[in-house]
Amino acid sequence: MAARAFTLALAAALAAGTVAAQQPSSTATTTRVKGPTSAPVTVYEMSDFQCPYCRRFALETFPTIEKEYISTGKVRWIFINFPLTSIHSNAVAAAATAVCAARQGAFWPMHDLIYQYQEIWAPLKEPGPFFVSLADSVGISKPKLVECVKSSSTEDEIRYEAVGAERAGATSTPTFYIEGGLMPGAHPLPVFRQVFDSILASKSGRKSQGE
Repeated sequence: MAARAFTLALAAALAAGTVAAQQPSSTATTTRVKGPTSAPVTVYEMSDFQCPYCRRFALETFPTIEKEYISTGKVRWIFINFPLTSIHSNAVAAAATAVCAARQGAFWPMHDLIYQYQEIWAPLKEPGPFFVSLADSVGISKPKLVECVKSSSTEDEIRYEAVGAERAGATSTPTFYIEGGLMPGAHPLPVFRQVFDSILASKSGRKSQGE
C-alpha cells in the first residue's frame, strides 16, 4: 500500500500539470532499490545529495539499517531524489550523476561516494568535472555518464521525483515515507529501530490472526 500511495502522489503531480507528461525511466524502482519485494516494510527515502543531514544519515545510520533490516529481508528501501535547489546549487548536478550511474548499474556505489565527498564538491562553482572523476571508482563509462547527465530526460526524471515528493508531503530532507506515514529528519538509529520493529510486530500480529 505504501508503494501504491507514493506512486499515486507522483501520478497526481503529472495530472496537475506541474511536470512534463512523459514519465521518467524506472531507475527509482529498479536500480535505486535495496531489499526484496517481499519485505513487509517499504521505505521511500526522499533526499538531497547536498544536504548535510542526508549525508550524516547515509554515512552513519543507513549502513546499520541495511545490515539489520534490509539484508535480513524485513525492509525494502527506495531512494527518491528531492534536491532543494533554493539552498543547494549543486544538488541537481549530484542527483543527475547518481541517476546516470544508476543507468549503468552503479547507483549505490556512486551514492556513497557523492555523500562521502560532499564537502569537496558542494562549494564548487562547477562540480561536473569532479562528479565525472568518480566514474572510474565505481567502474562505469565516463562518456556515457557525461552524455546522460547532459540529457534533458535526466533532469525531467529528477524534477518528476521532486514534485512527487512534495505532493507526498515532504518539505525538508531527508524525509522518509514509511508504510503510508511521513517521518522527516535524520533521526538516530534507535528511532528507526523503534519504527520498524513496531510496524513489523503489528504486521506479524495481523498475519497470525489470519487477517
